[in-house]
This record gives sequence, C-alpha cells and structure tokens, in this order.
Amino acid sequence: MFKEFKYNQPFQLESGRTLPGFHLAYTTHGELNAAKDNVVWIFHALTANSDPAEWWDGLVGEGKLFTPDKYFIICVNMPGSCYGSISPLDVDTGTGEPYYHHFPFFTIKDMIKTYQHLRDALSIGKIYLGVGGSMGGQQLLEWAIEEPGAFENILPIATNAQHSPWGVAFNASQRMAIEADATWKENNANAGIEGMKVARSIALLSYRHYETYGVSQLETDDNKLEKFKSESYQRYQGEKLARRFNAFSYYNLSLGMDSHNVGRGRESIEKALKTIRAKTLVIGISSDLLFPVEEQKFLAANIPNAQ
Repeated sequence: MFKEFKYNQPFQLESGRTLPGFHLAYTTHGELNAAKDNVVWIFHALTANSDPAEWWDGLVGEGKLFTPDKYFIICVNMPGSCYGSISPLDVDTGTGEPYYHHFPFFTIKDMIKTYQHLRDALSIGKIYLGVGGSMGGQQLLEWAIEEPGAFENILPIATNAQHSPWGVAFNASQRMAIEADATWKENNANAGIEGMKVARSIALLSYRHYETYGVSQLETDDNKLEKFKSESYQRYQGEKLARRFNAFSYYNLSLGMDSHNVGRGRESIEKALKTIRAKTLVIGISSDLLFPVEEQKFLAANIPNAQ
C-alpha cells in the first residue's frame, strides 16, 4: 500500500540548511502485529521506488522469503528521489517555484533522520530486520550505527562504510555528463535529460562486468563494422531510465551517495562499525566493480557478531 508521511516542522540538514518540513512516500505490505516485532525495513538503491514487490519480486510477496503474511514490510522512497518523497521538482514554499537547481541534497545521515521521524510516527520500536543493497545498504549501516538499538538483524548487500574514491569518481563523471547537457541550466523538469542518459551509460559500466558483457552482448557476426550490441544496449538503458526518472534527482542522489562515511563525527570508521549491536550478515557480489567484495570483507571484520 502506497502511503505518504508529512513532517511539518523545521528540519535541519547536515549542510546547515533548514527546510520548513519534508514529506516521504513509502510502501507497506502486510500488517504490523500486536507485539510490533515483525518489521522488515527495506532500503532501495539509487533509482528504485518504494515498492520492493516491483523490483525485488523474487524475495518480496506472497509465498516469498519476505511474505506479507508474516512480516510488516516497509520501504521508503529516499528524499531527493522522484517517486513521491521531497525532491527537486517540489515547490519551494519560500519562492513559490520548484526547487530545481536550488534543492539541497540530503546526505545519508539526513535521510536516516527523516526515516526515524516516520518510524516514530508509526510507533515502531525495534525493527526485526533491515535489508539494503548499494546506496540502500549505506543507509542501513548509517542507521544501525546512529541508533544501535534500532535493529535486531541487518543484511547489508554490496555496500560499504564509506563511498570510495573510485565510487565518487564514477558519480562525478555522471554529473559531468549531466552538466554538459546544454539544457541543464534551464528550470524545467526535463532539463539535463540527455546528459542523464549518458550518465546512466557510465553507471552501467560499474554495475556490470567484462565477463557479463562478453556473454550478453557478444557479437556472432565477425564481419560487423558498426551498430554493435553493446552500444545499442548502452543507449537503450539510458532511454529506459529517461522515461521514468529526471536529471535533478539523479544528480542530487549521487551527491548523497558520495557523502556516505559512517566515520564522520565518530572518531573513525572502525570505531563506528564496532557500535553496531544488530546481528549482521554481510553479502558481497564478486562481479561488482562499484562495491568490490573487499569492502564487504572490511564490514564483516569490523562489525561485532557479523559474518
């Protein structure tokens, strides 16, 4: 069920900027039981929406691992995204015009603070299980550190404790592609859309792998001179994203991802990870170039009760 949460009080961001409030779109499946101990909180990745039953249907749904018959499943559309939560396309109450380029990006820490307000409004105590991959996993780790008693179990997937210089470089290259679009300086919802298509193409190179392209995009015609499968695939994925996303959200969310560092304000990353009390299972993906397994091994080595 798609729902909306509104917080109508001043909300200060890590940057120092204060918003008059915010709103979050979120989706739930199942019912909260009387003991309120059946909550599964799922954190989505960069361009997903708040309904994991759509993009993770192998795990979420009737008869699946996370079945609404047993669990109260909740997923929030992260602030800055374009699927219902506060975003650059929202109207700035101070000007009466959409934020567009003036939207303040939310750090991972800022995002977690908004989720905590929603959790309190729903009268949820300890969350049975938190699950998140990539940017969603970054949010999960931040919350498990910021509030060590919030989760009983956590499952971070293909994520890290600090966004790496490699990851920041990928994101910076994508933002440069958007900035190179002549329309990016305009104040309209479609500004930078061609640049975002290129940005998506760049991102795909970090999501995929040499071997996967060698299988899925392999050419069988030795005489081919142009219009290769891999080029067509890159263009198709850019067009596909452009039909459902906008460059403002893409740009801002990438800044939020770059901000991720659980050690900020906590002496060190290692000390921050050691404060996690939830039972932890860390999952890595051997072919992931953006979040290499070395980062997950680091998490497992520094989080107590992790494997």
